[in-house]
Amino acid sequence: MYRTALRNVLAHKGRLLMTALAILLGTAFVSATLVFSDTLGEAMKNSYAKSYTDVSVLVTDNSAGTRFGPRGKDDARKSEKLTDATVREIAALPGADRARGVVSGFIGVADKKGNLIGEVWSALGSNYVPDATGKDSRYPLVDGHAPAGPKEVAIDRATADKGGYHVGDTIRIASNGPAMDAKLTGIVTTDDPQITSGGTLTLMDTASAQKLLLTPSQYSSISVLAKSGTSESALLADVTKALPKGDNFRTETGQQLTDEQTKAIATGTDGMKTMLLVFAIISLFVSIFIIANTFTMLVAQRTKELALLRAVGASRSQVTKSVLVEALALGVGASVTGLLAGVGIGAGMQSLIHATSAGMPTGPLVIAPATVVVTLVVGVLVTVLSAVIPAVRASRIAPVAAMSSGDQPATQKSLVVRNVIGSVITLGGLGLVVMGAATKSSSGRMPVGFGVALAMIGIFVVLPLLSRPVIALVGPLMAKLAGTPGKLARRNAVRNPRRTAATAAALTIGLTLVTGLTVLGASITDMVDKAVTSSMKADYDITTATGGLTPELAAAIGKAPGVAVASPVNKSYSEFNGNSHSIFGIDAAGFEQLIQPKMLSGSASALKQGQILVDDSMAKKENLAVGSTVKVSFPEHEGTITVGGVYEGNAMISEVVMANTDLAKQDSTTYLSDVLVKGTDGASPALKQSIKDATGNNPVVQVKTKQDMRDEFNKIITFALNMMYGLLGMAVVIAVIGVINTLAMSVFERKREIGMLRAIGLDRRGIKRMVRLESVVISLFGAVIGVALGTFAAWAVNRTLTSSLPTLGTVIPYGQLLLFLALAGLVGLFAALWPARQASKLDILTSIKTD
Repeated sequence: MYRTALRNVLAHKGRLLMTALAILLGTAFVSATLVFSDTLGEAMKNSYAKSYTDVSVLVTDNSAGTRFGPRGKDDARKSEKLTDATVREIAALPGADRARGVVSGFIGVADKKGNLIGEVWSALGSNYVPDATGKDSRYPLVDGHAPAGPKEVAIDRATADKGGYHVGDTIRIASNGPAMDAKLTGIVTTDDPQITSGGTLTLMDTASAQKLLLTPSQYSSISVLAKSGTSESALLADVTKALPKGDNFRTETGQQLTDEQTKAIATGTDGMKTMLLVFAIISLFVSIFIIANTFTMLVAQRTKELALLRAVGASRSQVTKSVLVEALALGVGASVTGLLAGVGIGAGMQSLIHATSAGMPTGPLVIAPATVVVTLVVGVLVTVLSAVIPAVRASRIAPVAAMSSGDQPATQKSLVVRNVIGSVITLGGLGLVVMGAATKSSSGRMPVGFGVALAMIGIFVVLPLLSRPVIALVGPLMAKLAGTPGKLARRNAVRNPRRTAATAAALTIGLTLVTGLTVLGASITDMVDKAVTSSMKADYDITTATGGLTPELAAAIGKAPGVAVASPVNKSYSEFNGNSHSIFGIDAAGFEQLIQPKMLSGSASALKQGQILVDDSMAKKENLAVGSTVKVSFPEHEGTITVGGVYEGNAMISEVVMANTDLAKQDSTTYLSDVLVKGTDGASPALKQSIKDATGNNPVVQVKTKQDMRDEFNKIITFALNMMYGLLGMAVVIAVIGVINTLAMSVFERKREIGMLRAIGLDRRGIKRMVRLESVVISLFGAVIGVALGTFAAWAVNRTLTSSLPTLGTVIPYGQLLLFLALAGLVGLFAALWPARQASKLDILTSIKTD
């Protein structure tokens, strides 16, 4: 029986080719994901390990701020600092070879057009610390000399090349405050992976860096190198004792820092790996339908052969095992090929990343044993498990079937049982989705997710039942447009409901996911668009790429020529009646000229009386109305405040609106996020330039119109959707292979039928049209079900977001969904090209004589 099974694989290699290709693509996706993520992770670990080669202990002042600028001055006053005295005390420790005070923060560099070079998150500013030789070993000079004054800087070579700068040029730099011009005195190199991977580095002398990024004589951190023979742990203990009192210092050894960095890189690459593997699993799941469909058709075509084996003594278990051995041989061969293809794809992805992002770390290809095992095991298991049901059906073929011919159709009883089970699962899943959506809160997301998965499984089971009525709807249209070939195509599509369902299911999976993502994206985009259009009356929203502004910069913007009304926007969180809520601080005098929320009760002018405005969601949650008093707990003050108005929830505004003057009295640690501006003559290029001039043409400052805000958000959504579409592309390709496979095998088993049609007058063109239309109908059937299920799932997810996004509604982008259906039709047409051509070339007499 095993020899028979292996001979069958070789005998039907042409019919198994498409199935093997589907397995190959799915396993290649898995293999490529594992190889690429392991290779990139190892390269990053090796690269970032260099960051701490000269660090035995690092002391960090948590109160000194972040790379995007200092925290409030109050924070700095309340805590002890790392100063020159601290550096000297640590350097004098018996186990310390040397100690270095480090100043770090955000400093952006503008190109000659005034635009920021590189990404804001990778723009680093630091201090140049010369040793006895006048050089800083961390930043070797390749040209010029070290910066030695407040108007002198050095930058890294890559940044100089990007900006076209040379030693002696004047360059524009900026932190969170006003921009400034500085003389470029030197160009350095560094092995800091943050810089080598595309970041920018700006160096100043220590005093100038402290003044710009922190406060005079303060350091962000102190790097300590141990003497030979002194362990890092011993030095850590001594350094900890030497630090000023306070809980704002963090001390770590170089090994701890390396371990943390390694863990962070592993977490990041694991997240990427998980996302890619999810889409690889989707592709393999699609392959299941193709494999099962292929073996079902092979069993049906070999009914007489299998019956003869039973007649000559083969047991049911032997027949089952023979089919599974065929699947095993197919799975092993396709998985090994997929593994090798995946290794090649992974190497190609690594080369592509390095070519497009020259600074990205690279290294030798990593092919872990786990990659080989996982790829082969997954590929073989998916193939064998997909063939189990066809194998069991093969074992049930009676020996007497050897005396009959033709396909042994599924009994009506088996279809009834399948339809009942599928209907129960589908209704249960849809019920869970509706129940989760009815909660209108995050608690409903679990039932919705589980319900959608259950409904999808149920629909796959019940697809044969759905195929007849859905395809029947297009029957009259096909007959009218295509005549006899159209009628035949419709009948062929519903002749074997199971086969049609299995073929369409692959496309249903892809279209469900694509449609769900598209509807979600359109709904969120519409919400933001409405919020910007309906509530923002300001002509410009000014913020920085770092996400925050200084009061000095906000004041300069307000004084710019052409500005009629300007207000800084402050963000804060406080407790109202014991519950934390976000606060939107704005100048009371300019509020109604800059922001116009839809007031449900009360008046926006209540801000001028020291009252607050709340959105309808918070009003409902806290049982508030106009005139209600609320107990408020700020970090520095507690009291009560009166509600002066209730407005409709808006994505542009927080839950609570308060006048800046009142907010400043209550909370001195607010975050100045942006400035809203209304021009004397509205938005204009002149006003925009006036604002830029007022900020010193700061490359970090962003002056955005309403359209800019919409475009910026749409760009994010579009990028995310395009990435998802690209990752789902493999599943769609495998689905196309499934359609081709099914049609090709269907043509083979219908040779006699096609020969008879040709004999009674249907020409070659009619045969081609029949096969193509059958393919289009099956593809559209799967696409329609997928679009409907995806839209329903997106509606349910939107409902669960209502509590956090009260203005979010479900927007159905009919144009895009119709485009998806049209593309599905084209997919069906493309998939049928080769099978249709093969069918039309069949010899009439040879086909009629086919047994």
